[in-house]
Amino acid sequence: MRSVLKGFTWRLVATFSTMVIAYLITGETDTALKIGVIEFVAKIAVYYVHERIWLRIPFGKNTVVKTPEFEI
Repeated sequence: MRSVLKGFTWRLVATFSTMVIAYLITGETDTALKIGVIEFVAKIAVYYVHERIWLRIPFGKNTVVKTPEFEI
């Protein structure tokens, strides 16, 4: 739960900084808010896809070799 909350609050901080930058560039609050909302949703979706791809990559994972069990 801590990791989920930490990830969500980071997304809020990052989105807020994006909105501030968008406002400084455009000078328009409405445009900055729209960019922030789009960025919030898009980055969550991109992160999800990124994680799903990395789940399929074996690099760095510990592999367990199953050996057949023999009865004596």
